[in-house]
Amino acid sequence: MDSTTGSVRPEPVEGQAPKPFWNPYLGGAALGLVLLTAYMVMGKGLGASGASFRLGVAALSVFAPGHAATAPGLKSVAATPFDDWLVFEVLGVVLGGLVGAYTSGRLKLEVLRGPAISAGARIAMALGGGLLMGFAAKLARGCTSGQALSGGAMLSAGSWAFMMMVFAGGYAFAWTVRRAWR
Repeated sequence: MDSTTGSVRPEPVEGQAPKPFWNPYLGGAALGLVLLTAYMVMGKGLGASGASFRLGVAALSVFAPGHAATAPGLKSVAATPFDDWLVFEVLGVVLGGLVGAYTSGRLKLEVLRGPAISAGARIAMALGGGLLMGFAAKLARGCTSGQALSGGAMLSAGSWAFMMMVFAGGYAFAWTVRRAWR
């Protein structure tokens, strides 16, 4: 952790200074403008779980088209997985990530990790956490980004309470894995 900015920086490559990440305040302001634009243009907020579900059903349709076409809850999505604008929003997130990495000079294949954890363990932890979050989003019928961004922007008390608990849980769990980053 950089003591001057409070940000996590990767270890420098021998002979090179590490390139900084985007300023988090500018990134947050840009995300707020994207959310505002989404409300103005689409009349809806941001979220990702609906898009990942639709893309998952589209992939299932390739490998098991009979199941995807007849399973309850999948039938309508399997017929037209790309009719929801959130699918294109998530594709835009991927494109935005590529633009952000390119403009920061970080567009390369790397695994950001602490010195006490291997790249394989870091990838396994990221995949495990992502699967757990995806499963929880499906159970909750919505994702963290939808709650935090869209619900928070609408000043929903439930969204604010939810996000406070997400941060509390994140800080509590970070304590258990802190050694991997030191």
